[in-house]
Amino acid sequence: MRIFVRAASLALVTFVASGCSLMAPNYSPSLPNMQLLKDGGSTGVAVGEFTSSDLPGITLRGSSLNSPYANSYSAYLAEALRQELQLSGRLLPTSSIQVSGVLIKNEINVAGFSTGEGTVEARFVVKKDGVVRYEQVKRAHTQWESSFAGPVAIPRGQQEYPHLVQVLLGELFADQSFMAVLK
Repeated sequence: MRIFVRAASLALVTFVASGCSLMAPNYSPSLPNMQLLKDGGSTGVAVGEFTSSDLPGITLRGSSLNSPYANSYSAYLAEALRQELQLSGRLLPTSSIQVSGVLIKNEINVAGFSTGEGTVEARFVVKKDGVVRYEQVKRAHTQWESSFAGPVAIPRGQQEYPHLVQVLLGELFADQSFMAVLK
């Protein structure tokens, strides 16, 4: 029995020390976001380039969380926007109205005893006929019930990432100045 406990402990320590790579879930559009887009008009919108400032990767207690979209969180944000526009009937790749952006902050923290939290921040730019008509930074912060236990906290942090991006896009779509430029 003692040998089994030592072997199991050694395996656990090796697993934790080596870290592992996790994949963030694919983005799923939110109904409230799509409704805001539908209510904001019917003009088609193109999604331009999204980049990121020099951001560290997301780690969840030693495990790296990777984006399923070109292994890039700026690509994740662009894909999320593209999906929201497409499902609301507003995506038009040839539109003279183009939304682009820069991911400024991208964090998930699962180190707490009973809560996890995430923050994402991006600068959104809307150009109409090549002229900047809107440029603002939007920020989203979420919290969720978590656990001190890694096998609970890590998957919960992983699953919360799409929700965090939904909240960020909700902040953008609720901005009347942004919606006015899309008309």
